[in-house]
Amino acid sequence: MRFEVWAPEARDRVTLHLEDMGRRHMGPEHAGRGDMAPANVGPADMGPADMGPADMGREHMSPGHMWPEHMRLPMDRAPDRDGWWTAEAPAADGTRYSFALDGGPVLPDPRSRRQPDGPDGPSAVVDQTAYRWRTAWQGRDLPGAVLYELHIGTFTREGTFDAAAELLAPLAELGITHVEVMPVCPFPGTHGWGYEGVSPWAVHEPYGGPEAFKRFVDTAHGLGLGVVLDVVHNHLGPSGNHLPRFGPYFTDTHRTPWGAAVNLDAPGSDEVRAYLLGSALAWLRDFQLDGLRLDAVHALADRRALTFLEELSAAVDALSAELGRPLFLIAESDLGDPRTTTPRAEGGLGLHAQWNDDFHHALHTALTGESQGYYADFAREPLAALAKTLTRVFFHDGTYSSFRGRTHGRPLDRTRTPAHRFLCYAQTHDQIGNRALGDRLSATLSPGLLACAALLVLTSPCTPMLFMGEEWGAATPWQFFTDHSDPVLAEAVRTGRRREFAAHGWAAEEIPDPQDPATRERSCLDRSETGKEPHARLLAWHRELIALRRNQPDLSDPDLAATKVAYDEEARWLAYRRGDLRIAVNFSGEPALIPLGGGRNRGGGRVLAAWEPVGPPDADGVLRLPPESGVVLADD
Repeated sequence: MRFEVWAPEARDRVTLHLEDMGRRHMGPEHAGRGDMAPANVGPADMGPADMGPADMGREHMSPGHMWPEHMRLPMDRAPDRDGWWTAEAPAADGTRYSFALDGGPVLPDPRSRRQPDGPDGPSAVVDQTAYRWRTAWQGRDLPGAVLYELHIGTFTREGTFDAAAELLAPLAELGITHVEVMPVCPFPGTHGWGYEGVSPWAVHEPYGGPEAFKRFVDTAHGLGLGVVLDVVHNHLGPSGNHLPRFGPYFTDTHRTPWGAAVNLDAPGSDEVRAYLLGSALAWLRDFQLDGLRLDAVHALADRRALTFLEELSAAVDALSAELGRPLFLIAESDLGDPRTTTPRAEGGLGLHAQWNDDFHHALHTALTGESQGYYADFAREPLAALAKTLTRVFFHDGTYSSFRGRTHGRPLDRTRTPAHRFLCYAQTHDQIGNRALGDRLSATLSPGLLACAALLVLTSPCTPMLFMGEEWGAATPWQFFTDHSDPVLAEAVRTGRRREFAAHGWAAEEIPDPQDPATRERSCLDRSETGKEPHARLLAWHRELIALRRNQPDLSDPDLAATKVAYDEEARWLAYRRGDLRIAVNFSGEPALIPLGGGRNRGGGRVLAAWEPVGPPDADGVLRLPPESGVVLADD
């Protein structure tokens, strides 16, 4: 088979170090022949990786890693592809291999499809055709979806794909349509969030590796669940990042919170962009995924006329047409820019959806009263902020942001933009895990307020998303945890975390140690809660609301302009209309009198769902809603 690597940094030679599969399986007379079947390591299967600061990549190599016995084969410069080196050699699924540049240390393949011994070990050939898919999956598109964000390492105590797959059936029964899986690329150690991953073409081995991930996806599809994968193109983890030795994957032209930026517009960026594009398409094609969630696209520094995100969007749309099933991209962006999800033909980037943190911030301040940091602008009038995000998506749409100290955002044309392009949620891994103690809303809110949050998320015009365990008000925290083997890096992460929260008044001993295995253990879901109150009641409430969303066409109507909202900031109630349905919530500890108006609602209205017993509006159209409660009403 043919091995290839882009290594423009190599001056004189590149050597392929290959486990001696030819001598082991074929006999010595065949050693060195290149007539084995390809195993998806050629250029058509190569793509971008997770990237991070170049200087960190140089500092955290592992020269003491044990490598298998191997052959050393010289590679040739590709005559028609600048910076590329190639070699033909016998190999099969599972064959370990690596590259050495100019006689330097052996390094894993930047486009490795498997790292069986971790990020610093040799790569392994993967035959992508070996897995026999059980489900003839036709795809599941985003309109009408209810997403569920989960982390493989804490969704179960085992922390594996196979263990997680066994618990997908209850999600399908709940009414979830897609699971959004947090990053699965290799990272140091066994447990971590996944955002410090490397080898962005590969799958974290402690989770089960690539074949186990395919089994997970296959199981999900068999239950009717789509699968979305969170991918990180804006940086690479600091440990196991060997890319800078091969080529200009990073550039000092721009700086990011992680150091040097991924090279999307400097010399050499054509190959870097192709690397990232190939990786994204490989996930969708080889693992039969339905979509990708793109981490922090605002951190992708790119000044080229044709941006990387436009290229990616076009490539995914082309792959969708080729495969004959829907594929989509969901961006995480804090720019408040409608062009992120505007079609390319209309001058936008063409991404299919994006997370809407503005909705989260408005809802969070209405529920908790918190006003620190970026919550400050929303906390001034939280219900007004919530009303705006329900009808116009972005709270900052050309308005002043005190957190940023400047005007932020741009107005959305809600008459032309379908609401399903924006995901709304009360909790995410970011909004829980980046708190000092990783505390969920359930740690401080009453069951009634949790029910109000669920009602607003699951009846909003936007696409709803839940974070794992939210459906039963899980009491377990979700904390920041790492498993770095480098003691210097481990201590830097530990002290950095404590220093960050010390500025907000937290004592160092109160901040969970990311390196302590107990931090990860505390973050694993406890499903025994689902049989206890109030968890069982909250779970039933989520099931009822998701069924209502599925069965009531008005709740899946993507017309933002059709949503009408009323609220009383002082009395702490909010109500909105979606077609023939009225949704009302009372955040107050006192009963609320909510004037729903005349028309068909006067003296009538059928209760479709209610957290607490509630009657229809009175003859004057006034609804009496119990404290910390919500209701869905249908016009008679």
